[in-house]
Amino acid sequence: MKHALTALLFAITLSAFGQASVAYYPFNNLITVSTNADRAFWVDARVQTNTVFGSLSTTICPMVNVARKAQVNYYTGLGVRFNALNGIDDRDVLEGYSLHVGVRIKPLLMVPNLRVAFELAPYSRKDFKTGNLQSFLGLVYQFSKK
Repeated sequence: MKHALTALLFAITLSAFGQASVAYYPFNNLITVSTNADRAFWVDARVQTNTVFGSLSTTICPMVNVARKAQVNYYTGLGVRFNALNGIDDRDVLEGYSLHVGVRIKPLLMVPNLRVAFELAPYSRKDFKTGNLQSFLGLVYQFSKK
């Protein structure tokens, strides 16, 4: 499992090199790194920032742009949330699943790489017995190739 996860993160890093985006969602204590979100298909990796050793919950979200316009992208995708620290005390690494529906808006024409992101994401634990509706609001910076 560790080797597959490492290979997946390495592949995402290589494909995103030069065109990655970094987002910060301050109300959710979340940092994300994603491949080029202007393409039809992209991948987002999310990590919590409110804890160091208590939880390392990470979500991998393959996304699809449903509509791409000059100033806005509408997207959707599925997320898989896992926590590598759960393996230490014999809990399952897989935590749950989510469905993301969102928009990335370019609010300032003079700073085209800056975006505002808003998402709604129903989340369910892996057993589908409990869940909640998550909402994300944050800032994104899309790096571009030189």
